[in-house]
Amino acid sequence: MKNLPVLVVHGGSGDIPVETRTVRVTGCRCAVDIGWAVLADGGSALDAVEAAVRVMEDDPAFDAGRGSFLNRAGEIELDGIIMDGRDLNFGAVAAVQRVRHPVTLARLVMAESEHAMLAGAGAEAFARERGLPPCPSWELVVEREVEHWRGETRVSSTSGTVGAAALDESGNLAVATSTGGMFNKHPGRVGDSPLVGCGAYADNRTGAVSATGEGEALMKVVISKAACDFMAGGMTAQEAADGAIALLTERTTGVGGLIVLDRQGRVGVAHNAPCIAYAYITAGGEVTAGIERQRTQTSNMRE
Repeated sequence: MKNLPVLVVHGGSGDIPVETRTVRVTGCRCAVDIGWAVLADGGSALDAVEAAVRVMEDDPAFDAGRGSFLNRAGEIELDGIIMDGRDLNFGAVAAVQRVRHPVTLARLVMAESEHAMLAGAGAEAFARERGLPPCPSWELVVEREVEHWRGETRVSSTSGTVGAAALDESGNLAVATSTGGMFNKHPGRVGDSPLVGCGAYADNRTGAVSATGEGEALMKVVISKAACDFMAGGMTAQEAADGAIALLTERTTGVGGLIVLDRQGRVGVAHNAPCIAYAYITAGGEVTAGIERQRTQTSNMRE
Protein backbone atom coordinates (compact mmCIF):
# COMPACT_ATOMS: atom_id res chain seq x y z
CA MET A 1 0.00 0.00 0.00
CA LYS A 2 1.39 3.36 -1.04
CA ASN A 3 1.58 6.25 1.40
CA LEU A 4 0.48 9.79 0.65
CA PRO A 5 3.65 11.88 0.27
CA VAL A 6 4.24 15.08 2.22
CA LEU A 7 6.98 17.72 2.08
CA VAL A 8 7.64 20.61 4.46
CA VAL A 9 10.42 23.22 4.31
CA HIS A 10 11.56 26.17 6.38
CA GLY A 11 13.50 29.26 5.47
CA GLY A 12 14.88 30.18 8.88
CA SER A 13 13.63 31.81 12.04
CA GLY A 14 14.35 35.18 13.58
CA ASP A 15 13.23 38.78 13.31
CA ILE A 16 12.33 38.68 9.61
CA PRO A 17 11.78 42.27 8.36
CA VAL A 18 8.34 42.88 6.91
CA GLU A 19 9.80 44.13 3.64
CA THR A 20 11.61 40.82 3.05
CA ARG A 21 8.82 38.42 3.98
CA THR A 22 7.41 38.06 0.48
CA VAL A 23 10.73 36.94 -0.97
CA ARG A 24 11.24 34.48 1.90
CA VAL A 25 7.83 32.91 1.36
CA THR A 26 8.39 32.81 -2.39
CA GLY A 27 11.69 31.02 -1.83
CA CYS A 28 10.04 28.46 0.42
CA ARG A 29 7.26 27.89 -2.13
CA CYS A 30 9.79 27.36 -4.92
CA ALA A 31 11.69 24.84 -2.81
CA VAL A 32 8.58 22.91 -1.86
CA ASP A 33 7.42 22.85 -5.50
CA ILE A 34 10.72 21.34 -6.66
CA GLY A 35 10.83 18.78 -3.87
CA TRP A 36 7.19 17.87 -4.43
CA ALA A 37 7.85 17.20 -8.12
CA VAL A 38 10.32 14.52 -7.01
CA LEU A 39 7.79 12.90 -4.67
CA ALA A 40 4.92 13.11 -7.17
CA ASP A 41 7.07 11.25 -9.67
CA GLY A 42 7.59 8.41 -7.20
CA GLY A 43 10.97 9.65 -5.99
CA SER A 44 12.43 9.03 -2.56
CA ALA A 45 12.20 11.26 0.48
CA LEU A 46 16.00 11.61 0.35
CA ASP A 47 15.89 12.86 -3.23
CA ALA A 48 13.09 15.27 -2.37
CA VAL A 49 14.77 16.93 0.61
CA GLU A 50 18.05 17.27 -1.26
CA ALA A 51 16.28 18.87 -4.23
CA ALA A 52 14.33 21.28 -2.03
CA VAL A 53 17.35 22.38 -0.03
CA ARG A 54 19.46 22.86 -3.16
CA VAL A 55 16.88 25.39 -4.37
CA MET A 56 17.28 27.39 -1.16
CA GLU A 57 21.07 27.10 -1.26
CA ASP A 58 20.91 28.81 -4.67
CA ASP A 59 18.54 31.52 -3.44
CA PRO A 60 20.42 34.51 -1.92
CA ALA A 61 17.35 35.33 0.20
CA PHE A 62 18.52 32.67 2.66
CA ASP A 63 21.55 32.13 4.88
CA ALA A 64 22.59 28.95 3.07
CA GLY A 65 24.88 28.54 0.08
CA ARG A 66 24.92 31.68 -2.06
CA GLY A 67 24.12 34.77 0.00
CA SER A 68 25.23 33.36 3.36
CA PHE A 69 26.50 35.50 6.21
CA LEU A 70 30.20 36.38 6.26
CA ASN A 71 32.39 35.38 9.19
CA ARG A 72 34.87 37.65 11.00
CA ALA A 73 37.41 37.10 8.22
CA GLY A 74 34.89 38.18 5.59
CA GLU A 75 34.49 34.64 4.28
CA ILE A 76 31.64 32.16 3.91
CA GLU A 77 31.77 28.83 5.73
CA LEU A 78 28.91 26.39 5.22
CA ASP A 79 27.41 23.49 7.18
CA GLY A 80 24.91 20.86 6.06
CA ILE A 81 23.36 17.49 6.91
CA ILE A 82 21.07 14.92 5.34
CA MET A 83 19.56 11.91 7.13
CA ASP A 84 17.70 8.79 6.03
CA GLY A 85 14.92 7.67 8.35
CA ARG A 86 15.04 4.10 7.09
CA ASP A 87 18.34 3.15 8.69
CA LEU A 88 19.43 6.31 10.56
CA ASN A 89 22.32 6.82 8.16
CA PHE A 90 23.40 10.42 7.75
CA GLY A 91 26.08 12.52 6.14
CA ALA A 92 27.25 15.94 7.27
CA VAL A 93 29.79 18.60 6.38
CA ALA A 94 31.02 21.51 8.47
CA ALA A 95 32.93 24.74 7.84
CA VAL A 96 33.29 24.13 4.10
CA GLN A 97 34.11 26.74 1.50
CA ARG A 98 34.05 26.65 -2.29
CA VAL A 99 31.07 24.26 -2.25
CA ARG A 100 27.87 25.40 -3.97
CA HIS A 101 25.60 22.76 -2.45
CA PRO A 102 26.62 21.51 1.00
CA VAL A 103 23.53 19.27 1.11
CA THR A 104 24.74 17.34 -1.93
CA LEU A 105 28.22 17.00 -0.48
CA ALA A 106 26.67 15.75 2.78
CA ARG A 107 24.77 13.10 0.84
CA LEU A 108 27.97 12.00 -0.88
CA VAL A 109 29.63 11.67 2.53
CA MET A 110 26.75 9.46 3.62
CA ALA A 111 26.67 7.33 0.48
CA GLU A 112 30.26 7.15 -0.68
CA SER A 113 32.50 7.32 2.39
CA GLU A 114 33.04 5.30 5.53
CA HIS A 115 32.46 8.44 7.59
CA ALA A 116 29.43 10.37 8.76
CA MET A 117 30.93 13.89 8.88
CA LEU A 118 33.77 15.70 7.15
CA ALA A 119 34.93 19.24 7.86
CA GLY A 120 36.90 22.07 6.30
CA ALA A 121 39.59 21.39 3.75
CA GLY A 122 39.14 17.63 4.05
CA ALA A 123 35.49 17.89 3.10
CA GLU A 124 36.37 20.12 0.15
CA ALA A 125 38.99 17.62 -1.02
CA PHE A 126 36.39 14.85 -0.81
CA ALA A 127 34.06 16.97 -2.93
CA ARG A 128 36.70 17.24 -5.64
CA GLU A 129 37.43 13.51 -5.43
CA ARG A 130 33.75 12.79 -6.01
CA GLY A 131 33.50 15.11 -8.98
CA LEU A 132 31.57 18.02 -7.53
CA PRO A 133 32.41 21.08 -9.62
CA PRO A 134 34.54 23.64 -7.76
CA CYS A 135 32.79 26.83 -6.73
CA PRO A 136 34.95 29.95 -6.41
CA SER A 137 34.32 31.74 -3.14
CA TRP A 138 33.21 34.91 -4.88
CA GLU A 139 30.26 33.06 -6.45
CA LEU A 140 28.78 32.57 -2.99
CA VAL A 141 29.18 36.17 -1.83
CA VAL A 142 26.53 38.81 -2.51
CA GLU A 143 27.04 42.56 -2.19
CA ARG A 144 24.33 42.90 0.44
CA GLU A 145 26.31 40.74 2.86
CA VAL A 146 29.58 42.52 2.08
CA GLU A 147 27.92 45.82 3.00
CA HIS A 148 26.51 44.24 6.14
CA TRP A 149 29.93 42.90 7.15
CA ARG A 150 31.56 46.29 6.53
CA GLY A 151 28.95 47.97 8.70
CA GLU A 152 27.57 49.97 5.80
CA THR A 153 24.09 48.62 6.48
CA ARG A 154 22.74 48.12 9.99
CA VAL A 155 20.71 44.97 9.39
CA SER A 156 21.14 42.21 6.83
CA SER A 157 18.09 41.08 4.92
CA THR A 158 19.29 37.50 4.92
CA SER A 159 17.14 34.91 6.64
CA GLY A 160 18.45 31.92 8.53
CA THR A 161 19.15 28.27 8.11
CA VAL A 162 17.04 26.27 5.63
CA GLY A 163 15.69 22.76 5.89
CA ALA A 164 13.30 20.20 4.47
CA ALA A 165 11.55 17.06 5.71
CA ALA A 166 9.72 14.55 3.52
CA LEU A 167 7.59 11.42 3.64
CA ASP A 168 7.54 9.41 0.40
CA GLU A 169 5.00 6.95 -0.99
CA SER A 170 7.00 4.03 0.44
CA GLY A 171 6.56 5.45 3.95
CA ASN A 172 10.17 6.53 4.31
CA LEU A 173 11.19 9.76 6.01
CA ALA A 174 14.20 11.97 5.34
CA VAL A 175 15.45 15.38 6.40
CA ALA A 176 18.10 17.88 5.34
CA THR A 177 19.40 21.14 6.83
CA SER A 178 21.84 23.68 5.40
CA THR A 179 23.26 26.96 6.70
CA GLY A 180 25.88 29.65 6.43
CA GLY A 181 25.84 29.97 10.22
CA MET A 182 25.71 33.12 12.29
CA PHE A 183 26.83 36.56 11.14
CA ASN A 184 30.43 37.54 11.96
CA LYS A 185 31.16 34.16 13.55
CA HIS A 186 34.69 33.12 14.47
CA PRO A 187 36.26 31.20 11.57
CA GLY A 188 35.78 27.50 12.19
CA ARG A 189 32.65 27.93 14.32
CA VAL A 190 30.18 25.10 13.80
CA GLY A 191 26.62 25.36 15.04
CA ASP A 192 23.78 22.91 15.40
CA SER A 193 22.90 22.43 11.74
CA PRO A 194 25.32 19.62 10.76
CA LEU A 195 25.08 17.82 14.10
CA VAL A 196 22.82 14.78 14.09
CA GLY A 197 19.96 15.22 16.53
CA CYS A 198 20.51 18.95 16.76
CA GLY A 199 20.05 20.54 13.34
CA ALA A 200 18.18 17.54 11.98
CA TYR A 201 16.95 14.04 12.76
CA ALA A 202 14.88 11.47 10.87
CA ASP A 203 13.60 8.07 11.97
CA ASN A 204 10.89 6.09 10.21
CA ARG A 205 9.64 4.98 13.63
CA THR A 206 8.87 8.54 14.73
CA GLY A 207 9.33 11.45 12.32
CA ALA A 208 11.67 13.94 10.67
CA VAL A 209 12.73 17.30 12.11
CA SER A 210 14.81 20.25 10.87
CA ALA A 211 15.76 23.08 13.23
CA THR A 212 16.86 26.68 12.88
CA GLY A 213 17.91 29.41 15.29
CA GLU A 214 20.66 30.04 17.82
CA GLY A 215 22.80 26.98 17.39
CA GLU A 216 24.59 27.19 20.71
CA ALA A 217 21.22 26.87 22.45
CA LEU A 218 19.69 24.28 20.12
CA MET A 219 22.67 21.98 20.68
CA LYS A 220 22.15 22.03 24.44
CA VAL A 221 18.76 20.33 24.21
CA VAL A 222 19.51 18.23 21.08
CA ILE A 223 16.29 19.73 19.80
CA SER A 224 15.56 17.64 16.70
CA LYS A 225 16.06 14.33 18.51
CA ALA A 226 14.00 15.67 21.41
CA ALA A 227 11.08 16.30 19.05
CA CYS A 228 11.40 12.77 17.66
CA ASP A 229 11.44 11.37 21.19
CA PHE A 230 8.24 13.27 21.93
CA MET A 231 6.63 11.61 18.90
CA ALA A 232 7.87 8.23 20.09
CA GLY A 233 5.89 8.93 23.26
CA GLY A 234 2.69 9.42 21.30
CA MET A 235 2.68 13.13 20.46
CA THR A 236 1.55 14.41 17.07
CA ALA A 237 3.93 16.45 14.92
CA GLN A 238 2.55 19.76 16.21
CA GLU A 239 2.59 18.61 19.82
CA ALA A 240 6.19 17.46 19.45
CA ALA A 241 7.19 20.75 17.83
CA ASP A 242 5.58 22.71 20.65
CA GLY A 243 7.17 20.45 23.25
CA ALA A 244 10.65 20.86 21.80
CA ILE A 245 10.34 24.65 21.75
CA ALA A 246 9.02 24.59 25.32
CA LEU A 247 12.10 22.59 26.32
CA LEU A 248 14.37 25.09 24.54
CA THR A 249 12.68 27.98 26.35
CA GLU A 250 12.78 26.25 29.74
CA ARG A 251 16.40 25.12 29.66
CA THR A 252 18.14 27.88 27.68
CA THR A 253 17.90 31.57 26.91
CA GLY A 254 18.11 30.92 23.18
CA VAL A 255 15.52 31.18 20.43
CA GLY A 256 14.79 29.11 17.37
CA GLY A 257 12.22 27.17 15.45
CA LEU A 258 11.64 23.84 13.78
CA ILE A 259 9.53 21.93 11.30
CA VAL A 260 8.28 18.47 12.21
CA LEU A 261 6.80 15.72 10.05
CA ASP A 262 5.51 12.58 11.75
CA ARG A 263 5.23 9.14 10.18
CA GLN A 264 1.50 9.66 9.60
CA GLY A 265 2.30 12.65 7.41
CA ARG A 266 1.16 15.31 9.87
CA VAL A 267 3.06 18.62 9.88
CA GLY A 268 4.14 20.72 12.86
CA VAL A 269 5.72 24.18 12.94
CA ALA A 270 6.82 25.88 16.17
CA HIS A 271 9.23 28.58 17.34
CA ASN A 272 10.04 31.02 20.11
CA ALA A 273 11.84 33.36 17.73
CA PRO A 274 9.80 36.31 16.41
CA CYS A 275 9.08 34.57 13.08
CA ILE A 276 9.68 31.47 11.01
CA ALA A 277 9.26 31.12 7.24
CA TYR A 278 7.77 27.85 6.05
CA ALA A 279 5.89 26.00 3.32
CA TYR A 280 4.41 22.55 3.05
CA ILE A 281 2.52 20.47 0.53
CA THR A 282 0.43 17.36 1.11
CA ALA A 283 -1.05 14.64 -1.07
CA GLY A 284 -3.67 16.87 -2.64
CA GLY A 285 -0.94 19.09 -4.06
CA GLU A 286 -2.10 22.19 -2.19
CA VAL A 287 0.70 24.42 -0.90
CA THR A 288 0.47 26.19 2.45
CA ALA A 289 3.16 28.85 2.90
CA GLY A 290 3.79 31.93 4.95
CA ILE A 291 5.48 33.60 7.87
CA GLU A 292 4.41 32.42 11.28
CA ARG A 293 4.83 35.03 13.99
CA GLN A 294 5.12 34.36 17.69
CA ARG A 295 1.96 32.82 19.04
CA THR A 296 -0.40 34.49 21.43
CA GLN A 297 -2.80 32.68 23.73
CA THR A 298 -5.59 33.04 21.18
CA SER A 299 -3.93 32.75 17.79
CA ASN A 300 -0.91 31.25 16.10
CA MET A 301 -0.79 34.34 13.83
CA ARG A 302 0.13 32.52 10.63
CA GLU A 303 0.15 34.78 7.60
